[in-house]
Amino acid sequence: MRFSKFKLIILALLSGVLLAIGWPTYGSPIFLFFAFVPLLLAEHQLRLSDVNRKGLKIFLLSYLTFVIWNAITTSWLRFADPFGASFAIFVNAALMALIFLLYHKYAKRQSSNRSLLFLVVLWISFEKLHLGWEFSWPWLNLGNGFSEYMNWIQWYEYTGTFGGTLWVWILNVLIFKGVLSYQKDNSKRVLKSLLLKCAGLIIVPIMISLAIYSTYSHTGETVNVIALQPNIDPYSEKYNMTNLKFADLFFELSNSKITDATDFIIAPETFLAESTALNKFDNSLLKNKFDRYIKAHPNVNILTGISFYDMFKDKTRIKKETNIYKFTPNTWYDDYNTALLINSSNTVQQYNKSKLVVGVENFPYQDILKPIVGDALIDLGGTVAMKTTQDYRGVFTSSNSKFKAAPIICYESVYGEFVSGYVRNDANFLAIITNDAWWNETQGHKQHLSYAKLRAVETRRDIVRSANTGISAIINAKGDITSSIPYGEKGALAGQIITNDKITFYVMAGDYIARISIFILVFVGLIGFFRRKKERL
Repeated sequence: MRFSKFKLIILALLSGVLLAIGWPTYGSPIFLFFAFVPLLLAEHQLRLSDVNRKGLKIFLLSYLTFVIWNAITTSWLRFADPFGASFAIFVNAALMALIFLLYHKYAKRQSSNRSLLFLVVLWISFEKLHLGWEFSWPWLNLGNGFSEYMNWIQWYEYTGTFGGTLWVWILNVLIFKGVLSYQKDNSKRVLKSLLLKCAGLIIVPIMISLAIYSTYSHTGETVNVIALQPNIDPYSEKYNMTNLKFADLFFELSNSKITDATDFIIAPETFLAESTALNKFDNSLLKNKFDRYIKAHPNVNILTGISFYDMFKDKTRIKKETNIYKFTPNTWYDDYNTALLINSSNTVQQYNKSKLVVGVENFPYQDILKPIVGDALIDLGGTVAMKTTQDYRGVFTSSNSKFKAAPIICYESVYGEFVSGYVRNDANFLAIITNDAWWNETQGHKQHLSYAKLRAVETRRDIVRSANTGISAIINAKGDITSSIPYGEKGALAGQIITNDKITFYVMAGDYIARISIFILVFVGLIGFFRRKKERL
């Protein structure tokens, strides 16, 4: 079968561009519904050709598509770390290209329908892997692509973002098969049928979502909140100030909005950036300053980020993420990115960030990689220690016991099933604290805020979000941003949220679509090894 190399490259380029312009916060997800079709056509044409080294050519074409997609949508990572950005873009693209290579190998052995089923469940399984392994980077999971169109996906409370991924793939497979049928028969009837099916598969889910959106409401307690946005430059200011200075800034911003009705004041991730000894905090001058503020405002709960460390010599306390203290023999320390709740009770509540940024806050597969690269990943990531995590989702209880806040730290807000763990532990609203200043005025901080709206719908919890340089916001349970402070402005955002104690189906079931996909993948994969029936379109 004759084919044009130039045409194949154009098809691969087109898929990459369509995926990119379908992404939030600048694009429209309508493009996602047919973005994979050009690449599928390129693979199909190459598979039926008589050229050599088809597998390599499929991989390179797919790699071109996914490098374009990754580069356009996540190149903002370079502002935080050029090495990390390059690693994320090129390695993630290679993993995605590997999926298409496996699909190509499978399609050479099996029927078209079975092969396309294999591709869909393989992709969903890959997205699930990206949520859980140590090189986790789920930023481009397809279900995230609808985060600016919340009135399209209110049914995420039943499916989570994997419902969106499945939706995207169903449309792409349908259009791909329709194009092949049209090429074969050149029939207007086929084209008309394809258009009607596509319209139905797009419009019906949107109509269901709009119906849910227009009727959804919940009742609960009103929480008066203040989200602080200190707007501190992390490259020049943040690590040159003492925590006592940060405390004064906290009081300054809080006093601009506080009333007798205020329940929560929320400050960003590592707002108290000066590393503090964990065992000395309770008796510190810093804690005393916050206690005096609480005494003047006894109803207030202060939720803030802080950097803690815990030094020790007991070898039995060493964990996977424990660091060696190089300046004193036989000494180790745990380094924490922590959220604290301080109120009129005698106990300071603490939660340690547990979804870490690869290379910056953790060293993935260090037993394998550390003997090879040493501390290169951590050094290039711009930090000096791995962060220590915890294995449960802690929930903060207010002094009056009515409000239960989920302290979600930065990157954790990208993980749907992870966030649902807070709700299963009785959180009745979500508090996201983050520092997105590393990415400057780019799509990075905008996408991060946009993804937070997905968590609101999945859990049906209102969200208060405090971001160092922005965008700080209040988000209702339908995913609407009801108020915000623009990026790059210093200030405090006061507002109200409503608690919710009801549990959504997604919170109960989690990523069940992905688990079912993994089961199907194993089944159809085994068939692929033992059966060779194949039909060509």
